[in-house]
Amino acid sequence: MPNKILIVEDTESLALLYQSYLIPTGMHSDIAFTGQEALNYLEKNKPDLIMLDVMLPDMSGMDILAQLSVNDRPKVVVLTAHASKEMAVDAIHYGAADFIEKPVDAERFRITVNNALKLNSLSKTVEKYQSRYENGRFCELIGTSAPMQTVYQIISNSAKSKATVFITGESGTGKELCARAIHQCSDRSKHPFIAINCAAIPKDLIESEIFGHVKGAFTGATNNREGAAGMADGGTLFLDELCEMDLNLQSKLLRFIQTGCFQKVGSEQLQQVNVRFVCATNRDPWQEVQAGRFREDLYYRLYVIPVQLPPLRQRGRDVIQIAEALFARIAKEEGQAFDGLSDDAKQHLMSYSWPGNVRQLENMIRNTVVLNNTAWIEKQMFPPFPQSHVSQEPFMDESMSVSEQLSTPSFETNNLLRSSDIEPLWLVEKRYIEKAIAACNDNVPKAAALLDISPSTIYRKMKTWEQMSAQLY
Repeated sequence: MPNKILIVEDTESLALLYQSYLIPTGMHSDIAFTGQEALNYLEKNKPDLIMLDVMLPDMSGMDILAQLSVNDRPKVVVLTAHASKEMAVDAIHYGAADFIEKPVDAERFRITVNNALKLNSLSKTVEKYQSRYENGRFCELIGTSAPMQTVYQIISNSAKSKATVFITGESGTGKELCARAIHQCSDRSKHPFIAINCAAIPKDLIESEIFGHVKGAFTGATNNREGAAGMADGGTLFLDELCEMDLNLQSKLLRFIQTGCFQKVGSEQLQQVNVRFVCATNRDPWQEVQAGRFREDLYYRLYVIPVQLPPLRQRGRDVIQIAEALFARIAKEEGQAFDGLSDDAKQHLMSYSWPGNVRQLENMIRNTVVLNNTAWIEKQMFPPFPQSHVSQEPFMDESMSVSEQLSTPSFETNNLLRSSDIEPLWLVEKRYIEKAIAACNDNVPKAAALLDISPSTIYRKMKTWEQMSAQLY
């Protein structure tokens, strides 16, 4: 369905010119010559974008912006013949996505329209993403660190696709939870999620586990059996530790992935299913290909959307959030209460590198809960940690500001940097925001959306930077 654009412009020749600019794009456009006409139109219609002139005969374009519903309004691009930084700030403050100065040529007009529509789509994606991400949790995954935010975004973007997702990460990082999150966020969420651990099943039985078998197919096959592939029909089939699979079975799996058809062990009848594949391994799959243990054609078929789960030692204060959630769950299972962790206990958890990741953390927490019948957890209650894995360097969490990291108990400022390296925080912030804007092709509203701040905040900071630079130089 083509996008619908409302052009609010009191000069008829300009309104028709702007409308002609949009004809090659296939977009549908309507014109309102006054502010009241625009408001009447918006009562009955919901365009995807409004191209809004500031100077109208009966009211200002800013007045129209102010009357639009904050929660359910289309994107707005302001048109003005007298652009200024103050007007830009005002327009953004009132909710405009962008503004352009008259006169404007066809190419610039179309680019601005396309950028605003992309921003509209991005906003809807962010809203869906935020609805799944609450209180530091994304489905069953826990954590707010920058590496995990990247994982959540990949899951959100890929969930509704049919493309195969390949999850890599150390043992215990939560690969199955990640696979479940992909399933829960997809259109297949009401259908089965079937998981097979290829490393936990004997090689002579794994084909039967995946594809099923018929009665008499081999010794002990006393009944027909549905395999994971058949049970996952309409849903998601998760193949964990895939690189442990035998090469002969890999060829059958490849054929199954390509055709959607398979044969049960001992049967000559083809069975077709509709399955989304999610795979995982704690090895480097490309190194396995080079070593001859994993088929290259299967690698290219499966390694479509890679997800790299970070180890716990790279997730900063996520370890505290995960520990608190695990303490609460395990204490409930053991019939005990849990009120919280002391600062020393939190610092102790942060100082350890967790080679076994979340699985090791859960093991330690269960030990602590069982052996200490208390609701408040202190450092001395933890079992001994192997000293070879105690971190000597504080973790720099990219999701936290420098000031927040300096205030954390586990942070030693003398390990951060030399005093001669320190520079004003506004300069660091300025560089980062400018890089974000450049990465978005100078589209400030898009950069603001990705930075999770208001575009007006960026414009205010720009004005402040000019003043600070003038004082500095």
